[in-house]
Order: sequence, then C-alpha cells, then structure tokens
Amino acid sequence: MVTKNKLLGIIFALGVLTGCENAPTFEKSYVFDKSEWAQNVKPSFTIDIQDISKEYNFILTIRTTTEYKFSNLWMYMSTTTPKGDKAREPFELIIANQDGSWAGTKTGTVVETSLQFKKRKMPEKGKYTFVLEQGITQSKIDEILDVTLLVEEVGKEN
Repeated sequence: MVTKNKLLGIIFALGVLTGCENAPTFEKSYVFDKSEWAQNVKPSFTIDIQDISKEYNFILTIRTTTEYKFSNLWMYMSTTTPKGDKAREPFELIIANQDGSWAGTKTGTVVETSLQFKKRKMPEKGKYTFVLEQGITQSKIDEILDVTLLVEEVGKEN
C-alpha cells in the first residue's frame, strides 16, 4: 500500500520532471531604468545554439504601462551570427488596437504584448547575438517597463 507521503513524493517528482521538459531554451529580460527606453539603450541577448537540426520559436515580449501614449512601437533587431555576419531588420509591435483596446494582455496598469517569430532554423552552431533598438524619432519612449526574449524549441511550447 502506498502511503500518503510516498504518493505526494511521486506527484512532486512528476511535476518537477514535467516542468523541466517545458523549460525554454533561452529566456532573458532587460528592465528599463525609470521606465524609459532612450535611443542609446540597446538591450542585447546572446544565445548559444548547438542543435541546428531543430526549429525554434522566438518570442519578444514588451511590457508597458497603461500610460503608454502610442498604439505601436517600431524597433530594429540586429543579429550577429557565430561567424560574425550581421543583419538588421525593422519590425512593428502593435500595442493597442484601432478601437483603443489593448492588443496584449492587461493586468492592472501593465500591458504585456508579444511578437512571435515562429519555426526558425539556425544555419550554424554557436552564439547568436540579438540587439534591439527603439525605432522612433523621439530621444526616449516613456512607460516601457521591460523587454524579454524567449527562445524555445518547436514542440516544447507551453
């Protein structure tokens, strides 16, 4: 007969094993000082990819306050490959819909908006560096709390 303590131990162990299975390959956040993203601040994320046979999802999440003044946020992402090749591409993150509602998830005074780049294979093994720049004409953007880059293997998504 299984005792209550053994049963709880088995459930805990299964929970730990299941939780580890869904862990992202990479997750890092950059918190903006005074909730301001100045043009000279360029959050950087370095990821070591060793398995190039797998596909990866890249998810970029920005958290703003409900006082954010704009409906979108233009950014540039610069990528440096392990061999040193560089690319820079612009993209737009929609923060609010045309009707004024939040495009992301609002909790209290925080709005979390994500942009997904799905199923990308990396061409070579090694360290990739991704650098973000805000792409607006103002010297700083107010009410930006943080930015997170999450990379997960396709098929391991939560």
